Amino acid sequence: MKDALTGQLHPLVAMYAREHAAGEMNRREFLARATALGTSAAAAYGAIGLTLPTAAEAAPARGGTLRVNMETKALKDPRTWDWTEYANFCRGWLDYLVNFNRDGSVSGSLLESWEANETADQYTLHLRQGVTWSNGDAFTAEDVLHNFVRWADGNVEGNSMATRVAALQNPETKQLNDGSVEIIDDHTLRLNLLTSDISIIAALSDYPAAVVHRSYDSGDLLDNPIGTGVYYPESYEVGVSGVLVRNPDLTHWRGGGWLDRIEFIDLGTDQSALLAAAESDEIDLTYRTDGDYVEAFDSIGWNRTEVVTANTIAVRFNQLSAPYDNRDVRKAIQIAVSNAQVLELAISGLGLPAENHHVCPIHPEYAELPPMPHDPSAAKAMIDAAGHGDTEFELISIDTDWQANTCDAVAAQMRDAGINIKRTILPGSTFWNDWTKYPFSATEWGPRPLGVQVLALAYKSGVPWNESGFANEEFDGLLTKALSIADADARREVMKRLEEIMQEEGVMIQPYWRSVFNHSNGRFAGVDVHPFYQLDLHDIHLSA
Repeated sequence: MKDALTGQLHPLVAMYAREHAAGEMNRREFLARATALGTSAAAAYGAIGLTLPTAAEAAPARGGTLRVNMETKALKDPRTWDWTEYANFCRGWLDYLVNFNRDGSVSGSLLESWEANETADQYTLHLRQGVTWSNGDAFTAEDVLHNFVRWADGNVEGNSMATRVAALQNPETKQLNDGSVEIIDDHTLRLNLLTSDISIIAALSDYPAAVVHRSYDSGDLLDNPIGTGVYYPESYEVGVSGVLVRNPDLTHWRGGGWLDRIEFIDLGTDQSALLAAAESDEIDLTYRTDGDYVEAFDSIGWNRTEVVTANTIAVRFNQLSAPYDNRDVRKAIQIAVSNAQVLELAISGLGLPAENHHVCPIHPEYAELPPMPHDPSAAKAMIDAAGHGDTEFELISIDTDWQANTCDAVAAQMRDAGINIKRTILPGSTFWNDWTKYPFSATEWGPRPLGVQVLALAYKSGVPWNESGFANEEFDGLLTKALSIADADARREVMKRLEEIMQEEGVMIQPYWRSVFNHSNGRFAGVDVHPFYQLDLHDIHLSA
């Protein structure tokens, strides 16, 4: 079976299809594997005897104003974005090369298609033709090259994209390696990787990978918002609101952009304020609905959508800070805590227990390990033996209900084990200023299509988002090896050891994987919750 766009399936995709047919691989896992290697979503579905789902509805009418609650953070250079909220506002005018979908697949956006060679160290990218920037410039390979140059620059503080495209980077200069991105013609590029990397296409769907115009030089995004989308920013006030308005002179390349106006209203992190706004008809859509408020929104008749995801929270130790530089201290706190109990207490069981290694069962390369131990008595003995029987530990969290509840549950179990613990809760405006630096704190982590992506972003030595300070030579070497293995079953053999190292080193307490929810008043279509809370603004429209 061949891909309608690329003309052929990657050799591994046919093998994956056979494994799916034999019941050895579920649909989500198959789609994630197949599309990351360049198979279109339509061909991936076809390879397992299915038809790509499409919405059965009439062509949407233009018009309407969508009001959605969402934090309005101070905007900055896209490659340094560290939260989805930045991207959701800027998706009004900035598009992505590829898109991560609710079903786990990766599909082309500004890329029409792509192909990987069998060793995953060379990718050919085919750009969508006929796309025009809002200033009238044609979208070409020069724009994409400009973005790869920006993304690969590891000398820019906070540029996590450099981690994602590390295989294109010169390790000495920390910039794009000569010849790593080759322009074939106006709409074709070739990526020549220094090492194999099966995650690089999926990484281009991540929210810091917004594609900017070739004129953008890291300045204020609002000064000259050139993009391939049809919305432009009318106003933006940090902590208050942001407004997008459709440019009537533009047509989006995929025919979307139906709404007249999109208003983002910052109601903070208190879900009770959200519920009050819904009941008084001040919003149409929740950016997210958390914890007990899922049922509260159900009770007022709003429409719920849900997706099972690799969203999680990492209650992590910063190994650069004493006493968390002591592995016995970290391990003791880990075994004082039952992840299953935290799941129930913090989010009413709306998810799955996790295993303290940040690789999810829905990731293709996930390796199942023995159950995590829970032994409060042994935890206290280890803390005493490490010389910290009288130490008061401090666990810091943001004031968002479900995250604060998670840390409260962790702290309660530590107290039950006889470990002294202090809880500190900070408002988001304070917490996020230093989120990578706290000695012992909790951070929400969104999903990625592949487990190796998560480990490379968060736990590889020295990368910008490594908030745990974890540095392990064996781990780094195995991660590089895993990133080069296209076959997820073979990659799983390496992943097993990576997961074991994470547990052995006591990197964090990762209590659960979350199902995520949102609610709407039913006036709009195209607003189902995305695993990453991504709002595909050009697809949202008034309900028929």
